[in-house]
Amino acid sequence: MSNDPNAAKYQIRARISAEGVIDKPDVVGAVFGQTEGLLGDELDLRDLQKSGRIGRIEVEIDSRGGKSQGEILIPSSLDQVETAILASGLETVDRIGPCRAKIEVVSVEDIRISKRQKIVERAKEILSHLQEESKGVGIDLTESVRKAVQVEEITTYGPEHLPAGPNIDQADALIVVEGRSDVLNLLRCGIKNVIAVEGTSVPQTVKDLSRGKTVTAFTDGDRAGELILREMLQTMDLDFVARAPRGSEVEELTQKQLVKCLRNKIPINQYLEMTGFESTGASRAPMDDRGEGPRGGGEGGGGRPDRREERGPREDRGPREDRGPRSDRGGPRREMMERPAPPTPVARPPPPPPPAPVALPPELQRYFELLDSVENSSRSLFLSADNSVLAEAPVKDMIEALGALTVPAKAVVFDGIVSQRLLDVAHEKGIDTVIANRLGAVGKIPEGIRVVTKLDVEGPSAAR
Repeated sequence: MSNDPNAAKYQIRARISAEGVIDKPDVVGAVFGQTEGLLGDELDLRDLQKSGRIGRIEVEIDSRGGKSQGEILIPSSLDQVETAILASGLETVDRIGPCRAKIEVVSVEDIRISKRQKIVERAKEILSHLQEESKGVGIDLTESVRKAVQVEEITTYGPEHLPAGPNIDQADALIVVEGRSDVLNLLRCGIKNVIAVEGTSVPQTVKDLSRGKTVTAFTDGDRAGELILREMLQTMDLDFVARAPRGSEVEELTQKQLVKCLRNKIPINQYLEMTGFESTGASRAPMDDRGEGPRGGGEGGGGRPDRREERGPREDRGPREDRGPRSDRGGPRREMMERPAPPTPVARPPPPPPPAPVALPPELQRYFELLDSVENSSRSLFLSADNSVLAEAPVKDMIEALGALTVPAKAVVFDGIVSQRLLDVAHEKGIDTVIANRLGAVGKIPEGIRVVTKLDVEGPSAAR
């Protein structure tokens, strides 16, 4: 059923019932004929239809059992008052053809409201589809740009054309991984001082690089990763070891997992003690030369020193006869209690005099005065080029505060132990002097940084 496009404001819906069989032309003729002159010249149906103010009258009739029922639809572009008058005029029709009939107005609908509802529903569908497409395009664009940048950042290094990040030559620290996918994953996380060995045989380029940088070996958490790491220990100068979680690969780790693994890296000496491996790298002495010895002890195995050597020779403990034969030990209690007379005590030599204090340069004297001022306070001081205090922070927040400094600093004085992470951050910030109580487990002190502790100046007694 189609409506006249000119009649688009309201629609009159009426129900018709007749006691006889009627057709559509009978209904239209009765409506026009019985309302003619009834509503005045301004609302004459024929004139309104000619001028297009009402649309085509649509009628649907269903005749059954000698009776007819149906529906009348009249679209109108009149105002509300005129449309209401026209609708009420339809109910005056009481005869259609030879049959008695009744017309009852069911509703007068505002077509614009229904159109608005359709517009809103359709707009929601269009907007939802548009947002999904825009979101997908945005993600695709971001991912494609990120991958393009990563591909541009990854380079080849050395005559072996090893996959590497762009900061190999500039960085003082180096991360060595297994393959190209591992390099890409670290680049995705913003770590650019990384190079891959591409197999179990360590290339000569990586061996040469390891001699002048702080090197961290970062391998997979599987058997192959362990074999590659053992190859590195035998051919390279390593400072730290980082491993992916057991059964995982470096290329599969998320950014959070990567950072956690690198943050929990183990100094090489500690790793060798934990695993019992030997390092024969370029600048590493074997374990025997370092005085550590194999973990399992000597040829006798077990690694436990000879208790006979601890107790000394048997002669030092007196002859066996002095203690009596084993069979006499069940004799009288008085005999068992007999002991030889204690030896005469020997006077101990007096302790050596304390070493004379070391004369310090004026600059270091200033630093150690500041160190004395923060002793037992767990505080750190950041000094400028003229040795004035730029800022201070608790030792637990020292590294974060140092990284957030916006003014160049020359030295750090703090009540604590020097760590590798502190030295790396200090090197990045251009600091050349670190003054502390003592030196911790540090793999390599970056070039250009001087570390002075109380132990260096006052001797072993200062560290206690």
